[in-house]
Amino acid sequence: MTLNRYFPHALALAFLALWTILAINPVMRDVWWAENIPVLGVFLLLVTTFGRFRFSNLAYGLMAVWLALHTIGGHYTFANVPFDFIPDIMGGGRNNFDRFGHFSIGLYAYPMAEFLTRRKLAGPVVVSFFSLFFIMALAAGYEIIEWWYAVLAGGDAGIEFLGSQGDIWDAQQDMLADTLGAIAALVLFRAGGVRLPPGEMA
Repeated sequence: MTLNRYFPHALALAFLALWTILAINPVMRDVWWAENIPVLGVFLLLVTTFGRFRFSNLAYGLMAVWLALHTIGGHYTFANVPFDFIPDIMGGGRNNFDRFGHFSIGLYAYPMAEFLTRRKLAGPVVVSFFSLFFIMALAAGYEIIEWWYAVLAGGDAGIEFLGSQGDIWDAQQDMLADTLGAIAALVLFRAGGVRLPPGEMA
């Protein structure tokens, strides 16, 4: 029970340790800043709202996946993360680590569905569609931000932040990965029912 109660705290400490290590000597400091602003924003939001709304441990675990992957991608730049086996699995002759990162963004559909359900803000169908469309809108918005940053920064920093690696359909495939992650998260949510934090009654 103690482990379950303090699981989010342990996750937060593990993330801070990972973030601190990967903040040291990143490949491109300007790209690192651009990638880590949303990471820190999400982390601080979860920390500051913890007392008002505590998600289930599973929801925190799913959210931690994106925080970790994006932190790793920020350190190396997504196109240069040293996981050579990923291109062989996915095919296409490119580093597909960013696809995993985008899929993990979709996992945030789970905490969104959990929040709406536990707050009784909508029924199951609306909760599912809203959570899915929330991720799809977030995905589209992030692709616009990538485009803006690439234009404004220019040079190698813009190219590395964009991370298209010469793929003309990169933005569309990234958004598809986000959407597939959201669908997987919502299937998990519906299959497992509403999970409550330790000590909280339905």
